[in-house]
Amino acid sequence: MYKFDRNHQFSLSDFNQPIGLKMNPENRWVKKAETIPWKEIEEKYSSLFPSKTGMPAKPLQMALGSLLIQKQYDYSDRELVEQIRENPYYQFFVGLPVYQDKIPFVPSLLVEFRKRLTDDILTEINEMIAEYNSPQDPHREAVEMMVMNHRLPRTVERLSLMRHVLRRIYPFRRT
Repeated sequence: MYKFDRNHQFSLSDFNQPIGLKMNPENRWVKKAETIPWKEIEEKYSSLFPSKTGMPAKPLQMALGSLLIQKQYDYSDRELVEQIRENPYYQFFVGLPVYQDKIPFVPSLLVEFRKRLTDDILTEINEMIAEYNSPQDPHREAVEMMVMNHRLPRTVERLSLMRHVLRRIYPFRRT
């Protein structure tokens, strides 16, 4: 069963910190959290839990965020949970609404996260993140299609023609 968290934190200013701790909005984990379309990915993730019974699953941001931190630093499952407990930036990244000095989940739950977020799902999520962060350019699709169809220029004439076309699409600007 999956339950959407309606009171989910969306920005650093919403993250409740004890004793007036001020977090740096330029921190890499804060910036990384801004580059991920959590809501859109969560909608896709919720479909993995069709049952309406049982314990609610942890939020996608906690599952995916934890796995991203673990991948970045090669932490063991136990070490990752301790690192999240100790680090308010990690807690923000995994979507906790407030800093807490307790573990957000038991280390064995990471096994379930990895089972649910298969390679295929992670590939889809990666594509969603890339699309979310790429500027929308009307000519981008045409260039991508040429690359996907392996219609890459092979001769000098074709290279020259392609350079001319690309310069018209993406004008070179000198600074």
